[in-house]
Amino acid sequence: MPALPLDELQFTEKDSLTGKTKTLPALHPEKKTERSFVLYKPPPKARDPALLEEFLERAKFVADDLDWLLALPHDQFWCQVIFDETLQKCLDSYLRQAPRKFDTVVDLPAEVNGLQKHLHRNVFLTFLRMSTHRESKDHFITPSVFGEIIYNNFLFDIPKLLDLCVLFGKGNNALLHKMIENVFTQQPSYYSDLDETVPTVLQVFSSILQTCGLQCEAAPATPQRLEERIRPAPGELPLQELRDIVLYLCDTCVTLWAFLDVFPSACQTFQKHDFCYRLAAFYELVMPEVESAIKKRQHEDSSLMSDLWRRLSHSRKKVLEVFHIIINHLCLQPVLENSCDHIQPYIEEFLQIFTSVLQERRFLRDYDELFPVADDLSLLQQASSTLDETRTAYILQAVESAWEGVDRKGKVARDAPWPEAAAGASAEALPGNTERSERLSQEDHTESAGAAAASVAKVSGVELDSLISQVKDLLPDLGDGFVLACLEEYGYNVEQVINNILEGKLVASLENLDRAMPRSVKPDPNPLVTSRCNVFQDDEFDVFSKDSVDMSRVQKGKRSDRSTTRSLLNDKRLVAEQRERYSQYSVVVEETTEQDGAGLLYPDDYEDEYDDTYDGNQVGANDADSDDELISRRPFTIPQVLRPKEQEKEEAEEEDDEEEDGKEAAKDHFVQDPAVLRERAEARRMTFLARKGHKPDHAAAVVGAAKGHGQSRETAQERRKKEASKGSRGNHNRRAMADRKRNKGMIPS
Repeated sequence: MPALPLDELQFTEKDSLTGKTKTLPALHPEKKTERSFVLYKPPPKARDPALLEEFLERAKFVADDLDWLLALPHDQFWCQVIFDETLQKCLDSYLRQAPRKFDTVVDLPAEVNGLQKHLHRNVFLTFLRMSTHRESKDHFITPSVFGEIIYNNFLFDIPKLLDLCVLFGKGNNALLHKMIENVFTQQPSYYSDLDETVPTVLQVFSSILQTCGLQCEAAPATPQRLEERIRPAPGELPLQELRDIVLYLCDTCVTLWAFLDVFPSACQTFQKHDFCYRLAAFYELVMPEVESAIKKRQHEDSSLMSDLWRRLSHSRKKVLEVFHIIINHLCLQPVLENSCDHIQPYIEEFLQIFTSVLQERRFLRDYDELFPVADDLSLLQQASSTLDETRTAYILQAVESAWEGVDRKGKVARDAPWPEAAAGASAEALPGNTERSERLSQEDHTESAGAAAASVAKVSGVELDSLISQVKDLLPDLGDGFVLACLEEYGYNVEQVINNILEGKLVASLENLDRAMPRSVKPDPNPLVTSRCNVFQDDEFDVFSKDSVDMSRVQKGKRSDRSTTRSLLNDKRLVAEQRERYSQYSVVVEETTEQDGAGLLYPDDYEDEYDDTYDGNQVGANDADSDDELISRRPFTIPQVLRPKEQEKEEAEEEDDEEEDGKEAAKDHFVQDPAVLRERAEARRMTFLARKGHKPDHAAAVVGAAKGHGQSRETAQERRKKEASKGSRGNHNRRAMADRKRNKGMIPS
């Protein structure tokens, strides 16, 4: 019997007050366990023992509660999730206050970091289980009911999905994509919610512009009140307000990028609101102004300015990547996937988007540095032969004009580092912050330039050896181990490593290392050769345990069927075995000699019971049959497949001789008369025609000879037959047929 979904299951229990049995659905508030979930608070920013102890205690409660929740059965888990409001508040508090990857990291004890990782994992597994409507064959929820449950109980909403992407996107992109896609598939109402959320995101951009005293062309112009004070420029804002703007900007851009990177299907909804143009206009107005404001305040607080610069560079990169994700998903990817007959709308969309942002020169220049526009247009030209060359040339010319007077230094790709003059001045003014400034300046390369919540990719193998050799070409006295440590510290940037070594700006951890330190070889914790165990273990093809392998047993590619069939036919082992067996059948022993005394118990005694009445009579002597016919046997014949080749050849030659003798006897060398042969051929032909029902043609006999020469008897006879039977053909028998119809009553008389 198939299992029922959870929304159709019911359970029976006895009422504690009345004692009567009652039936309730499986998803019922009475099945919820009374448990109070504690709200989450982030780790402290200082190494205060009291604050650390408070965080550990609170986080331990939350982690234990989530462990208990994840261990519940399917029905109890969903009852707890749906009807326990404290659980939803706990999960919401973690999504809002959990530290993001781009936040400033404080060195905390290992116990705090371990507990934070455990709590981070439990929250992700909880949301993952909440987004799955089918856990097993026997535990599942009807998809339509599942969509109503998560939507009506606010288990998921667009802000939660945005926070999930920015918190858990790193390393879980595929799993998170499957989870969000399942939520949108089972409940399409989330698409309408997303459509209503996009104006809110655009309103965030407008609020940042208003706070900075900037006017966005895409924003609706509203009359300004007389008493309203004019907003100052970003360079004139107080330091704390500037910091809040940069933090808000960084959080918005990174969250938006994380969501579109995990779930690119939302790009269509964003573009409905002309998002690409609004994003480019926002970038053109805000980024240069905020960058200029940070540079003007470079002498105020080195650590704060370095952090703001890092976040601003991070935000710039994410805005450009968001624009590229939308372009790639809506225009480029469909062109690569579809045939030439269906790509014209996508090409038109691409040209229209770039035409709308050509006036944003700063944005266009930075985007072209990361994602060259010429490469995308070249792809479209290869995909379609009907590409508008005029519009294409216009876009390329606009991109080139955006680079006029600007050196292509690759600042966006590597994130422009914090100005050295500002760093040096701040270091002299604030000697106590030197180490932190250096650490943040190095983080500027590894964090802000890379992907959100992602560190620099690990380099190994030949590529790592090449980087080490590049450094040692200029600094040959350094050891491989020291160079490797520097590369790992500075994100494998060879130029930055060489510059910091020459100028003596290495961090304290590198200064204490031996510069001639060799490169250590790390043993492989799990060597595959010694620990592997598979189907080839210790067999004839195990090259790890044998020095040589029988290559004749190795087959490359598909075996040929023809060679296999030939080899089977040539295999005569079975025939040889059966030949010896059948050869025994040709030996027939008529009489067997018995040893003395072996056949009879008393060979010399007369048998009294033997009837010898007819021993003297010749029974059958007068019959017509001879004794040879009675005792004759059919000669034994060896099967042809078991005969030796020599015997087969001899028999074949005998048969050929017999056939030739028969042919010689039947062959007659007498030459017959040709007239006789023609008569026989004519007779055979007439016999054949008569058998087929063919009647001889007597037309020549009817015509006869020429007039005045007399006619033969045959001609006269044929003419009489024709005159008598001419009424049976053509229209000569119409009256006879009319009389016949009238007699049958078919024509009224």
